[in-house]
Amino acid sequence: MNEAVAEAPLGWRSRLPEGIRPYVEKAPIAAFFVGVSSGFPFAMIGATLTTRLAQEGITKSTVTAFTLAFLVYNFKFLWAWIIDGVRIPVLHRLGQRVSWLLVAGVMVMAAVTNLAFQDPSANIFQTAVAAILVGFAGATFDIVIDAYRIELLEPRQLGVGSGMSQYGWRIGSVSAGALALVLAARVGWEAAYLACAAFALPAMLTGLIVGEPKRHREPAPKGEGRTLAAIVGPFAEFFQRKGALIVLLFILLHKIGDTLGQLVLRLLLNDMGYTNDEIAAWDVGVGFWAYLIGIFVGGWLYAQIGMKRSVLIALVLMGVSNASYAILAGAGHSNMGLAFTQGFENFASGIGGVVVVAYFSALTDLRFTASQYALISAAASIVGRVLTGTTAGAMVEGIGYVNFYWLTTVAAVPGILLFWWMMRSGLVDASVGTAGKVGEGDARNGEQKDR
Repeated sequence: MNEAVAEAPLGWRSRLPEGIRPYVEKAPIAAFFVGVSSGFPFAMIGATLTTRLAQEGITKSTVTAFTLAFLVYNFKFLWAWIIDGVRIPVLHRLGQRVSWLLVAGVMVMAAVTNLAFQDPSANIFQTAVAAILVGFAGATFDIVIDAYRIELLEPRQLGVGSGMSQYGWRIGSVSAGALALVLAARVGWEAAYLACAAFALPAMLTGLIVGEPKRHREPAPKGEGRTLAAIVGPFAEFFQRKGALIVLLFILLHKIGDTLGQLVLRLLLNDMGYTNDEIAAWDVGVGFWAYLIGIFVGGWLYAQIGMKRSVLIALVLMGVSNASYAILAGAGHSNMGLAFTQGFENFASGIGGVVVVAYFSALTDLRFTASQYALISAAASIVGRVLTGTTAGAMVEGIGYVNFYWLTTVAAVPGILLFWWMMRSGLVDASVGTAGKVGEGDARNGEQKDR
């Protein structure tokens, strides 16, 4: 079977606009549903829990301390090897990824249920432990979902699949947060959290319906070496590649400017005199829809012009978006200025979130998908988060918002230039792992299977 035939749209898909067809293939649709489940635990320990604690009369300092529960997500690479290397008795007959989807899904549901029955006003420490458990279970669910998504998608689908996953994440997190608030006002927080636990089901059902990814590879043959291979293999395999250190440097550097800029955004808007209504309308309202449009455009760009050029365009757009904040800060209070700035920033972030995630997904080896993607995603944010947490506030106080945002624009340049050089030198192609390469069986798993 040749690749052209395998990728030809069949049946009802042939009647859809060409730009829409990739989004309605089986694998990207599955990526959407697992993304829904990925987003909801984050909402349970984010704004939802903050609101619950505030309504219970907990002090502001204690409420903000609960954000430490998110730190668990930053360390998920420490146990990601378990998802690659440990087989679950009995359930393993369903497949490595599907069995872990079920187990991790049950873990999340149990953790959210446990959080539902906590009484913050009676025992705040126990509530904090429950929130951390939700973070741990949610991070584990993320590890499995990322691995399942990457292995289910063919290389040609990585862009669209990443976009669909992000659509799912946004919808899952927003829907779970909204549902919790609505139900809490009517039937109480316990019932609200119990209802939201059902958001784990889309990923679990997707695994059972779609099945084990055909591209999944075991880290090692059966035997005692399997666990060791799952622990050591991800590092050994990655650093044996040509230019591995350069690729790692790009992963560390590419998001510094964006992370720095976003941390102090609300401080900027507050100091510029924007009201909550204005922020809600222009920052949240316009920005949210611009982000969704950017996700679609990112998937389209990836499919039309390929990974390398789409990533370079996204990096440039994200860098320019930081410059727009410098212009806004210099121009002063302007609703239209804020609408344009937030629209452009979120549009660029939507594109970048798709194509850069697709590139990082392509970097993984199919034997160590869970471990390597967890490591890559952690490395992608760690430098920016350390810098923002230690220097951003002091920099704004020292040089002002205008110069600060021009500085974040300059901070984006090394990542852009480095990726451009990686393209010219052939390093981008050389760095791609087996997840980003067309291999035996990919064509068989395309749209012919989706009829």
